[in-house]
Parts: sequence; structure tokens; C-alpha cells
Amino acid sequence: MNQNLQKLFSIAQKPERLCIGLMSGTSLDGLDIALCSFSGSGMQTGFKLLNFVTIPYEDEFKEQVKQVFAKRQADLQQVTLLNAFIGTYHAQLILQALKDWGVKPSEVDFIASHGQTIYHAPKHQHGQAGYGNATLQIGDGDHIAVKTGIITISDFRQKHIAAGGEGAPLALYGDVLLGSRPGENRVLLNIGGIANLTYLPGDGDLLNVISTDIGPGNTLIDAACREYFGKPYDEDAAIAYSGTVNETLLDALLHHPFFNERLPKTPGPELFNLDYVANAQQATRDLNIAKADLVATLSAFTARTIVRFIAQNFPVDGLKIFASGGGARNPFVMEHIKKGLPKAAIGNTADIGIDPDAKEAILFAALGNEAICGEPIVIGNNPAVLMGKFSFSV
Repeated sequence: MNQNLQKLFSIAQKPERLCIGLMSGTSLDGLDIALCSFSGSGMQTGFKLLNFVTIPYEDEFKEQVKQVFAKRQADLQQVTLLNAFIGTYHAQLILQALKDWGVKPSEVDFIASHGQTIYHAPKHQHGQAGYGNATLQIGDGDHIAVKTGIITISDFRQKHIAAGGEGAPLALYGDVLLGSRPGENRVLLNIGGIANLTYLPGDGDLLNVISTDIGPGNTLIDAACREYFGKPYDEDAAIAYSGTVNETLLDALLHHPFFNERLPKTPGPELFNLDYVANAQQATRDLNIAKADLVATLSAFTARTIVRFIAQNFPVDGLKIFASGGGARNPFVMEHIKKGLPKAAIGNTADIGIDPDAKEAILFAALGNEAICGEPIVIGNNPAVLMGKFSFSV
């Protein structure tokens, strides 16, 4: 047997596997690196977070990615160069983290890498006849594997699309494995660049699990802060609290066909960007709104879409909501969510043993664990597939 396949077979048979989960989101804050141990698979998955760090990206790197991010027309050479460059860059950051933690690369069984999304194109959004759902994440797994010497599993979203999904949200698989609890209706709410959630019914019936993107999370708030205040995000919601929500503009932002589309659905910065906001301002003639009021309105927009979706789709009385992502640290957004859902208990994923900042990196580590030793699971109307492509170091 090929030595790489022998190694993979050996890893699958281990009672406990040491792995790294990677997440690089649309906000381009940095690379989330989670060192985890997993035992078992499927609904018998055991998990521990051993170390976690977010290594911030350098400004120059952010600018390079922004040149091709969410653009229908981009420099193909730049895309090609970045695909290899990001893989190598991520490998360097992994090795840096392992050194800081005193862990040898040879001790790590595998890396599960999300990659860097540069374009997400579900069919309902691109609308081109003859083409289906599509997405593109760069940061090639071969470069990570060769540079670190660790088997790397990557490009998870393509299998989901190939099997009939939209490539997002993938959080549901890890949410079900790590977040379910019999007798308790739960929502695992992630407020990243885009807000998404997974509903976990207390009856344990996986056919009733719902996982979908909801709408904008931090993406519009962050974009407005960068554009008008020269800040990467609204720290402690200071700008939002200094402004006033413009209800007329908020109502216009809420009126888009996306919010009435069937589930699951996936938007992205290709839809929710400052052009979206400008169009709403044009429609309501609120072109001269104070910039602090705009940030307050966009923050309320994120909260209102979450509240409205949960209230319309789930039994709220007694529902337990566990938030994660950057938006979970935005007090303005969380305050408005709590006011809008007074009958639900709202906390964060630390309450169920999952570091809110590390959650997405952990979930991709879980997908990697499933790719090695799991079996496809039928969850709601989602594809029952094992995801990820394997890259060997030699």
C-alpha cells in the first residue's frame, strides 16, 4: 500500500487524533488556528480544544486579497498567484503557532483548512442559465501540506455543491456533532461577516435540523466603519451607540427578495455591500444620513434580520440561543437581539464548551475528522456527504 494511504489508515484507527482547524473569514481579520483533539466520529464525536490563536493579517496581504475578493472581474494572474501564496502563508502561520505552543508538526495528524473565499455564486444569485451553484476558496492545500509536513484536508465546499448544496453554510455538520443536546431546542448562531445559524431540535430528529445563512452579520457594519471612520470595525459598538437608528432606511434594507427565499440560502458580500446600502438610501432619499446613524442602522439591520428569522421559523419560548463570531462581541447587536426575542435564553457558545472565537476553526477540524473516519449523515435537506480533498506532504 502507498505510504500516504497507510498513514491515513493509521490515523483513522487512532483512539484520539490531534489536528488543526483553520478559518479565514471574509472580514480578513487574520487566520484562526485551533489545535484540537478528536475521538470517535459522527454523533459519538469527542472533542477538546487544546490551543487557539488568531494571527492578524498584515495590511499588505489584506489589500492583495481585496483586489480579487467578491469581484466579478478580477486579475486572473493575481488569483493564480494568491492561490499558492495563501497556502504557503497559512503554512508559515501554522508553524509559528505550533512553535509557540511547543508542539512538533510531526505530532499533528492532520490540518483541516477552510481556505480564503474570494467569490461565492449560488445559482439564485448569479441567475445564469446552464450554470449551477458555485464557490471559490483559494489557498491550496498542497502548499500547506508540503510546507508543514502535515496531511491537509481542504476545499470542503466543492463536495457540498457537487452533491446538490450551495456550499454553505457548512457549520451545520459540526454544530450537530458538537452542539446537540436531547430535550433542549437550541440555535447555534454565528455572526461573522455573514450571519448563519443551525437549529438543533431537542427531539434529536436530524431531519428537522435547519441550517442556513440569514443575512449580513458584520460585513456591512465593518464596511461602513472602514469607509467613513477609518476603523476596521465598531469596537464596543461605540459608533452605533452614538447614533440613532433610521427606521425608514432600516425598513428599506429589510425589503429584498433574498429574505423570502427558500432554505437553505447563502448570500455574501457580492450581495450585501455598500452598493446595497446606497440603493436603499436612494430609494428612501436618505442620502445625507449622519454616518453614526448609518452605522447604528446597519447594526440594527443585522439584529433585526436575525430576530425576524428566528421568530418566524422556530418555537421561541424556551429556545436556547448560543452565539459566536465577531458579532457576538458587539453589545449593540446582541442587545437588540435580546430585546427582540425576550422569551429565548441567549448566551454564547462558551456556555456549551465551545470557544466562541474558535468555533468556526473547530467546526472545520470536525469536518476533517469526519472525512478521515466518519460516515455520511442525513441532516435535514442537506447533502449526506463527507467533504474535503486530501493533500499529502510527500
